[in-house]
Amino acid sequence: MSTPSRVFRRTTGALVALLLLMPAFGQAPQEGTPFRTLNPRQPTDSPGKIEVTEFFSYACPHCAHFYPILESWLAKQPKDVVLHKVPVGFNRDLWINMQRAYYALQASGDLANLDGKLFHAIHEERLPLFDEQSLTDWVGKNGGHAAEFARAYTSLGVNTQTVQADTLAERYAIEGVPTLAVNGEYVALSTSKDEHDALTETLAHMDQLIARVRAERAAKPAAAAR
Repeated sequence: MSTPSRVFRRTTGALVALLLLMPAFGQAPQEGTPFRTLNPRQPTDSPGKIEVTEFFSYACPHCAHFYPILESWLAKQPKDVVLHKVPVGFNRDLWINMQRAYYALQASGDLANLDGKLFHAIHEERLPLFDEQSLTDWVGKNGGHAAEFARAYTSLGVNTQTVQADTLAERYAIEGVPTLAVNGEYVALSTSKDEHDALTETLAHMDQLIARVRAERAAKPAAAAR
C-alpha cells in the first residue's frame, strides 16, 4: 500500500508531466528569413514605441529558462522598446489556470515581485501550483496580496483578459512558446533544435527586427519630404 506522501509525489509528478506537455518550440522561417511577416499588421498597445510581444506560459519550461535571459535583454534596451507579455492557454485547463494566475498577479499588484518566482516554484521547486487555492496560498506565503489575488483570479476582468490573450495568439498564429513578435509586424524565428541556441538566436533575430522597424520609421519622414 502506498503511503500518503508517495501518493502525493505520484500525483504531483503526473500533474507536472501533464502541465509541461506543450507544442514544439519554434516555427519554420519564412522563405529563408529569420522571421515571418504578419498580414494584416496587428495593432499594439504602445503608440510611438517599438513593442515586443512575448507569448508565454508559466507552464512552459522553455519560457522559464528564457525568463531571466529576456529580463536581462530588456534592461539593456533604449526607452523606445517596451515589452508586452501575453500568456497563452492553448485550450488546456491547466494552462488557462496559468493565464489566470498572470492576470490575477497583475491585478493584485504582485506581478513584479512574483513573476519570476512563480516560474521557479513550478519548474525548479516542482510545486503543484495548478489551481486557484494552491496559487492563492503560494501568493500569500510569498508576501503577496492573497485576498486580492483570489478575487481577481475568478473575476470577469481576468476572464476577459484570458479570452483576449487567446484571440491575440490566434491572430499571430502562435504554435509554440516562447514566441516573440515585434511591433505587430514581425515574428522572430529560429532554426536551431537546441533550446539555448534557439533562444539566443531568436533574441538576435529580434534585435535585427527592432533595427528594421527603426529604419522603416526613419525612412518615412524622408520619403514624405521629397
